[in-house]
Amino acid sequence: MVSEYLKQNTAEFHDAAEKLFSSHKIFSKTFTLEDYKKIISTNYLMLLHSEDKIFTSLSDKFSEKLHLDKRVKLPLIEKDLSSLDLKNQKETQHLEFANEHEALGAMYVIEGSTLGGNVIAKQLSKTEGFDDVTFNFFGCYQENTGMMWKNFKEVLDSEVTPENYNKVLSGAKKLYTFLLNVN
Repeated sequence: MVSEYLKQNTAEFHDAAEKLFSSHKIFSKTFTLEDYKKIISTNYLMLLHSEDKIFTSLSDKFSEKLHLDKRVKLPLIEKDLSSLDLKNQKETQHLEFANEHEALGAMYVIEGSTLGGNVIAKQLSKTEGFDDVTFNFFGCYQENTGMMWKNFKEVLDSEVTPENYNKVLSGAKKLYTFLLNVN
């Protein structure tokens, strides 16, 4: 199953992202508004540079099965930027996906961030200093987070054949590398 293959082969990137964003501070309730601004700004730049490219790289089959119209996140994170008094930016770096499989790998990173983001939003909403924070991006699927993640994994696992696993992994690594080096 490609979802397990991705999880195993991107673990070091996932861990590096958690370290970059000081994720350990979220559960110790020492995560600050400045920490949150950093995580939102970085995820915004990731989405700005990748979301449209991912969606346009996917065939109609994937668009339909993945319900892409319900997975658009850039406008949501732009609302978070605005509420945090952060500025929208323009694309500054070149990021391309060579094929549909790389786009699926990149989408794995984004969908994973919303899965984890749901936990982040719940935890931070109980943290002092976050009373007025809206979690548009991290709370994008609300009570449907688990269902959306499950749908994504099921489509990946049923549609991606083993000979394409490395292409999907390449896309995931490409977006993780971008995320870790964007600032």
